Amino acid sequence: MLSDVEIARQCNMKNITEVANKLGLEFDYIELYGKYKAKISDEAIDRLKDKKDGKLILVTAINPTPAGEGKTTVSVGLGQALDKLGKKTVIALREPSLGPVFGIKGGAAGGGYSQVVPMEEINLHFTGDFHAITTANNLLCAMIDNHIQQGNTLGIDPRQIIFKRCLDMNDRALRNVVIGLGGRVNGIPREDGFQITVASEIMAILCLSANIEELKERLSKILIGYTYDRQPVYCADLKCAGAMAAVLKDALKPNLVQTLEHTPCIIHGGPFANIAHGCNSLKATQTALKLGDYVVTEAGFGADLGAEKFLDIKCRFGGLKPDAVVIVATVRALKYNGGVKKEDLKEENIAALEKGIVNLGKHIENIAKFGLPAVVTINRFESDTDAEVKFIEDYCKNLGVEFAPAEVFAKGGEGGIELAKKVIKTIEEKPSQFHVLYDENLSIPEKIETLVKEIYGGDGIIIEKKAKLAIDLIESLGQDKKPICVAKTQYSLSDDPMLLGRPEGFKITVRDVKLCAGAGFIVVYTGDIMIMPGLPKVPSAEKIDIMPNGDIVGIF
Repeated sequence: MLSDVEIARQCNMKNITEVANKLGLEFDYIELYGKYKAKISDEAIDRLKDKKDGKLILVTAINPTPAGEGKTTVSVGLGQALDKLGKKTVIALREPSLGPVFGIKGGAAGGGYSQVVPMEEINLHFTGDFHAITTANNLLCAMIDNHIQQGNTLGIDPRQIIFKRCLDMNDRALRNVVIGLGGRVNGIPREDGFQITVASEIMAILCLSANIEELKERLSKILIGYTYDRQPVYCADLKCAGAMAAVLKDALKPNLVQTLEHTPCIIHGGPFANIAHGCNSLKATQTALKLGDYVVTEAGFGADLGAEKFLDIKCRFGGLKPDAVVIVATVRALKYNGGVKKEDLKEENIAALEKGIVNLGKHIENIAKFGLPAVVTINRFESDTDAEVKFIEDYCKNLGVEFAPAEVFAKGGEGGIELAKKVIKTIEEKPSQFHVLYDENLSIPEKIETLVKEIYGGDGIIIEKKAKLAIDLIESLGQDKKPICVAKTQYSLSDDPMLLGRPEGFKITVRDVKLCAGAGFIVVYTGDIMIMPGLPKVPSAEKIDIMPNGDIVGIF
């Protein structure tokens, strides 16, 4: 089979104006970025505000493994399948980060015959949104250090600055740095650090803002640090929220592209789910719901991270009510959860499948706790045997959950027809009773404990001294009545990536807690999670190249 980039290059893409017309968007309501990309204008979004929402389908997955799950591929394939069934469908996805593109994961535009295009451009600079977010973030950082250099009238304590610089790259050497060296004219020396752009609070703010006014309001509320007498300092105190919003003006507008089969796709925003809230922008999803009768969107990593944050943070803020959830798994990933080594995953092993399928079972239970109907799909690989697929189907039937295999990687939309029919059936026969999991007015420890016991399946929490002091400080500011965003390993339901399957009897260790007042949530750091990843021994960047004719190769 051809590589993803070879398949994408063979696509006879339609001019983006044709894709927009399919949604009823006239030329005056889109802003072109070449032939195949466009931004949807604020005027178009305003014109759609009174239109009835379509049905919202959330695609999530089991905990990811080295065997791969293909959640984005299934999302694209399902959207194409619904389109083939005559349903007016819009797909809403996150933008890829350059960190994984050049690191270990590769691209994030789907795969095989279920991709969004132009694939290379989406995976690289796209429309420049991430560059704008990086610039706005670092503008605030420059303003902080300039204020201190120019006399520090606010009394900012350089040792208590919590807002970090960012870069959309995996660069472990920047996790902890010292800035301001080289003499008086170069600033005040202090310890600082970088996080990857997709973990920046600016990314979260962009993804949760409906318009420029809300964007500026949220930016102004960013807590940047504390004074020498422990008083909070906000972005508003530095008077740069307006300049930051000006940098983000175009980045706030959703991007319109298409799949290989010309199904419209809105790609906008891209916070990671293990260190941020893991969803595409609220504005993109809301716009898609006005444009389509069915909207397929995804949340990052497993349902314990991405789906929980989609439901408890994004839906809470945006008033969204999902109609159904699709849980993606693979035979290989479930066998891996059952203890099979990666090199042996192609061999049939029902015993290992039986042992590992409890991970899927936990995620099914969790989705039900939100009052949502679920459909399980297996992203099928050539090595999967009929007996293995049948075992998973029977398991789902015993839990009263619809099941359908998906062959969208190899067959595109045609390979997702059965899944699409099961999703439609579920939406029609099992009305959503969606509700959030916890009351945001609970204390911070109570909210964490609720997630640990209800979603992760643990026994409780251990709050380290640093985290306890941070919680006390947030409470003293009166800012504790907000939803929480847990930064946790994606590989396990616990905070230990080695505990696969469905671990029990564990406790989650809370290392630190950070108030993201602009985003409107509280980040809880657990385990050894890093907000600036590093490159692997053999980075994907080694395989990426550009040919004399301009074709880019090596992105997968």
